[in-house]
Amino acid sequence: MDKHQIPQNVADTLEQNYMPYAMSVIVSRAIPEIDGLKPSHRKILYTMYKMGLLKGARTKSSNVVGQTMKLNPHGDSAIYETMVRLSTGNESLLHPFVASKGNFGKIYSRDMACAAPRYTEVKLDPLMAEMFNNIDKDAVDFVDNYDSTMKEPVHLPVSFPNVLVNPNQGIAVGMASSFPSFNLREICETTIALLKDKDYDIKETLKAPDFSTGAELIYKEAEMDKIYSTGRGGFKLRSKYRYDKENRCLEVYEIPYSTTTEAIIDKIIDLVKKGKIKEITDVRDETDLRGLKIAIDVKKSADPDKIMSFLYRYTSLEDTVSCNFNLLIKGMPRVCGVKEILLEWIEFRIESIKRITLFDIDKKAAKLHLLEGLKKILLDIDLAIKIIRETEKEADVLPNLMKGFSIDEIQAEYIAEIKLRNLNKEYILKRVKEIDDLIKEIEDLNKLYNSRARLNTVVKKDLANVAKKFGKDRLTNIIEDDGASSISKEELIEEYNVKLFLTEHGYIKKIPLVSLRSNPTQKMKDDDVIISEIESTNKSDILFISDKGNIYKIKGYELDDVKASSFGGYCPNVLDMEEGEKIKLIISTLDYKGTIIYGYSNGKFAEVELSQYSTKSKRKQLKKAYCLKGDLVYVRFFSEEEKLNLKKCDDRENYEVVLVTDNEKALIFDLKQVQLVASRTAQGNTILKLSKLDFIASASNVLNCKLDDPDFYRIQTLPAQGYYLKKVDSKNKTTLF
Repeated sequence: MDKHQIPQNVADTLEQNYMPYAMSVIVSRAIPEIDGLKPSHRKILYTMYKMGLLKGARTKSSNVVGQTMKLNPHGDSAIYETMVRLSTGNESLLHPFVASKGNFGKIYSRDMACAAPRYTEVKLDPLMAEMFNNIDKDAVDFVDNYDSTMKEPVHLPVSFPNVLVNPNQGIAVGMASSFPSFNLREICETTIALLKDKDYDIKETLKAPDFSTGAELIYKEAEMDKIYSTGRGGFKLRSKYRYDKENRCLEVYEIPYSTTTEAIIDKIIDLVKKGKIKEITDVRDETDLRGLKIAIDVKKSADPDKIMSFLYRYTSLEDTVSCNFNLLIKGMPRVCGVKEILLEWIEFRIESIKRITLFDIDKKAAKLHLLEGLKKILLDIDLAIKIIRETEKEADVLPNLMKGFSIDEIQAEYIAEIKLRNLNKEYILKRVKEIDDLIKEIEDLNKLYNSRARLNTVVKKDLANVAKKFGKDRLTNIIEDDGASSISKEELIEEYNVKLFLTEHGYIKKIPLVSLRSNPTQKMKDDDVIISEIESTNKSDILFISDKGNIYKIKGYELDDVKASSFGGYCPNVLDMEEGEKIKLIISTLDYKGTIIYGYSNGKFAEVELSQYSTKSKRKQLKKAYCLKGDLVYVRFFSEEEKLNLKKCDDRENYEVVLVTDNEKALIFDLKQVQLVASRTAQGNTILKLSKLDFIASASNVLNCKLDDPDFYRIQTLPAQGYYLKKVDSKNKTTLF
């Protein structure tokens, strides 16, 4: 360690350096407050209010950005980006704060950039009158700006619960916040009901969130109850679409608030490229001045509802909106339920009204005080004029008036400032008549200040006025969960008959029967041959049994359709096989019924139920699929029908197997003699007895062999040692099997 460096305690360093930063981000940047605004929003809106943009004409956005920098030192681009999201043009908010003109981009587009601030124009939306109403009457606290050259409000005296009306998101240090938007009319009605009864069930009037992008909200009562009570949870939004039969085109015209058209289109293209959906022929963004539209062209035979159900599941056409109602209440972050937030807002609003009332009382009391002094000179106007006229020094005018009429300095100052032309009985009487009205007004204001019931009435009146003036119908429809997005991609896959061919060199072909009928000639490499040929369907499970104890599983539709003139797919690449591994057999199944008979080089055979390879998860490789104590020399699959024939011993030769050892012993046995094992890795029963050094060199069906006298090798009682090959068979053994 450098001798000039002083060791520091980590805890002390964090407390002194990191904690102030963290608190600054939480309290002064990322988390909204009870008025529903973050500091960055409030600074922009207050600047526009002071610029006279509530009632005046629009001004260039660059002017607002420049003026806002007096309150917000974070740079012009950050200020403009924030203002863009508050604008009518961007469509981020249900009730935008900024009435805009020009290109402000769109919330539902990732790539649609807004124009530069020198080209766009803004003013405050009329709704902002409800957010700034009486702000100049000490309705909220004011603090110094960052360089103490001017004042800015800590909150805005909003006359409706804006914290729940417009969406808000923020990421602080160690905490985050995420508010969806609710319908203004529903929020006002719910708040009015809570003012009447604190135990009111808010779900009666506040059904669910509402978003500027519309779409459909999938309503689940348990999820919504959790969000309303705890402030945390999530719900799903689903896009709206219509189907143009004439052009075979799905038109999506409303999407979830949490996604963009580009994200949806990119995902659809990815699904098509990966072959997960084949019914879509084209997708494009047709958004224009009339609004959002994603056009999805589909095949003539496609079911549009099933396609949309699939897309709901695999793209953000159906998306989850997360809720975290974390807001600052009296400077402290708190996660609250919806009712708790509304009750806190009511207290905040009541406090604002009380401050406004107290401001009015003070103003009227000050005016009353002046008029009471004026009333005193009504008794002798001439004396007042005489005192002023006969006073030699200006500084003595006020003391002399105070002494002459028994009034204080403030009253004397007011009287002394009256114009000479107004020192007449008519003017003074007219002013003095206001005293009684002022007394009554002050008395009424004091009653309002001290009456919670009357204060509640004021809040209710304001809420009813806002709902009537600015309320809108819901944009987001509420629907019950119909399970539309639960459709799997398999339901969209076309079902048709195919034929599978496996070659000795490891090539697999899936050829539709329609194609095979027109061109049955198989193309293969010169020294390659077909070793397995089965009929299947496009949706069947295809099992590949390898010589290394593995079974690979894929769906039929995962193999590309090819023509007979193609080599097909190379199994090691298609299945991601181990090095040097070879496929011995392929099986097609839909229900995993049937059995597999395995024969090993140690003379043992085992029959395994195919159902043992059925898995709930989509595993593509099953290891230790069969016994690994001997090399696999024989494998054959029996369907349920073939299994019955095997038991009946019909067509015996079709179910007989010839085993030949390395020392040229042979044996023919019936496969019905193989025992069914409980475990797929069991060895089974011994068919051919072998000495320690011997092993089975080959195993094949009798029908595929050209033995001189097959009966010579047939054995009924097992296990057996077999018979040495006859000279004629031994001589021709290279052509026998």
